[in-house]
Amino acid sequence: MRDNIRANQGTRIASARYSAQLTGMRHSPNNVINNISVRSAFVFAFDLLAAALAWGGGLLLHFDFEPPAAYASKMLATGAALLLVHGIACSLAGLYRGIWVFASLPDLKRVLKAVIASAAALVALMALDHGEPPLPRSMLVLYPMLLLLIMGGSRAAGRMWKEYRTYGDLMAAGKPVVIIGAGTGGAMLVRELERSPDWRVVALVDDDPAKWKRDLRGRPIAGSVDMLPQVLKEHKAQHVILAMPSAASGTLKHATDIAIRAGAQVFTLPGLDDLMSGKVAINAMRPVNIEDLLGREPVQIDSLHVQAMVTGKTVLITGAGGSIGSELCRQLARFSPTRLVLVENCEYALYNIEQWFGDHQGAIEIVPLAGDIRDAARMDEIFSSWKPQLVFHAAAYKHVPLMEVGNAWQAVLNNVLGTVLVAACARRHRAERFVLISTDKAVNPTNVMGATKRLAEMVCEALQCSEDGTTQMEMVRFGNVLGSTGSVIPRFAEQIARGGPVTVTHPEIKRYFMSIPEAAQLVLQAASMGQGGEIFVLDMGEPVKIVDLAHNMIRLSGYTEDDIRIEFTGLRQGEKLYEELLTDAEATRETPHSRLRIARSRPVPANFLAELEQWLSQPGPVSDDAVRDGLRRWVPEYEPARH
Repeated sequence: MRDNIRANQGTRIASARYSAQLTGMRHSPNNVINNISVRSAFVFAFDLLAAALAWGGGLLLHFDFEPPAAYASKMLATGAALLLVHGIACSLAGLYRGIWVFASLPDLKRVLKAVIASAAALVALMALDHGEPPLPRSMLVLYPMLLLLIMGGSRAAGRMWKEYRTYGDLMAAGKPVVIIGAGTGGAMLVRELERSPDWRVVALVDDDPAKWKRDLRGRPIAGSVDMLPQVLKEHKAQHVILAMPSAASGTLKHATDIAIRAGAQVFTLPGLDDLMSGKVAINAMRPVNIEDLLGREPVQIDSLHVQAMVTGKTVLITGAGGSIGSELCRQLARFSPTRLVLVENCEYALYNIEQWFGDHQGAIEIVPLAGDIRDAARMDEIFSSWKPQLVFHAAAYKHVPLMEVGNAWQAVLNNVLGTVLVAACARRHRAERFVLISTDKAVNPTNVMGATKRLAEMVCEALQCSEDGTTQMEMVRFGNVLGSTGSVIPRFAEQIARGGPVTVTHPEIKRYFMSIPEAAQLVLQAASMGQGGEIFVLDMGEPVKIVDLAHNMIRLSGYTEDDIRIEFTGLRQGEKLYEELLTDAEATRETPHSRLRIARSRPVPANFLAELEQWLSQPGPVSDDAVRDGLRRWVPEYEPARH
């Protein structure tokens, strides 16, 4: 990261030197105007000279440098007429608005317009000429060709000379770097890094065979991405920049994996849309992070459906200060709700999300309310006061080992009783939708946390099936989210910062991962599609081995496994090797969205809610073993893990 910052600083310093040469007299407007006028007059005179040289040079070439004396007067008269037309054409083409040092394609187009106008004038003069000797027909080709060469070439040469004087001493400086991608992003990046004192592009690699063994701005395209380790070794480079801003995530992941295995420090560019729109600069590189290695395509949601569901509504979010809850709040704010009612038990988390809205979304009415979802009176007070039309229930205890020993009954009260109370309030106060945020650990659960979340799903299913139900009950399951509270990613980062070891419970343990914004967006999409009673399952992609995640984080941090070792500590209480998204008894069906499916679970018994509420009302404390026995009664597929 420090290298990136220094590179950007070097580019800014060099750019400042460049700009200073062009605007050194900025403090005196009159001097600037006079300076521009003098330069424009000089360039205008040069263009007239170019026309004269093209006309005279064409005649010399036509006559093998021995023009007959009989042509002298006619050639002078025709040349004078062409000079007049050419001067007018150059002015009309806007040639004197540009700056030679920044000569580019638009300037070439202006030059071309002036040349075409001059050539057209020559055609007209030849058509009107009936005297002797006749004007040589070859001048129709020689004159515009030489004129374009002199005018365009001089401007290109001027820019090259100016850039060499400004950046020439930087060309051989800086750390050697290899760029992956020889397309638009790569070309833009090479041009920018030519002006950096901290980077020196030594080669590019690209999977397009048509580009191999060719040059891009003087840098060789050495071959395919698979050749990257050899290219790095050949050029003694230790840095790689991914210049494929519009490539699929799988392609980026493959390239990054190769670079990391080769021991390189990897940077990536912003998206091509941001580059082209000017939101960010091409040199705004950042180190590749672990999210880039998931290989997941960006989520696209049907914004119109979500807009119709949210706009103008009062929305209540429980657990509003948590990882998923707070992101749901941010995503919901995009769709112009009337107000967001934020319910949170943790005072600090509630304060943080309230402050975020004050800084970023001040126009939206925010109602921050401290409250425990197990407090029936408080929940009823909140629903009575604010009458939410949409309810997103994200509050839950989620940490598997903590809920397994000593806290099992608290997990039941929070995850099950809390859902019963909030869902019942939503239905009693006639909310339109109630959305439960569930988890993949609810499928064939082996721990208390997963079993309680499955029980919470069953509560929503039972309420949906009740005769007096007026609220659509929907559930959304997904796996781990990167960077959430209790996630393995922050823990690994802390362990790496301390110098290790990085602790992994088992070499074969796998988990599904997605980013927090991705999960929140798909929750909103699922909510807008639901008709009531569905369990939506998010497409989590392929499961990731946690040990591979640890290896990648160590390498991305600039270390090797020799520097920071990985230590296996054994599976924890309630933990299983593989998470699932569907039980064997469930069938799924497609939805209009490719990243969402609907699960059909076994029916909930008719007397389920009454018996469950009786169980939940028993006075505590309740032992962990008694909780497990009760959960096995309600969730037959629950089988506590034995370690």
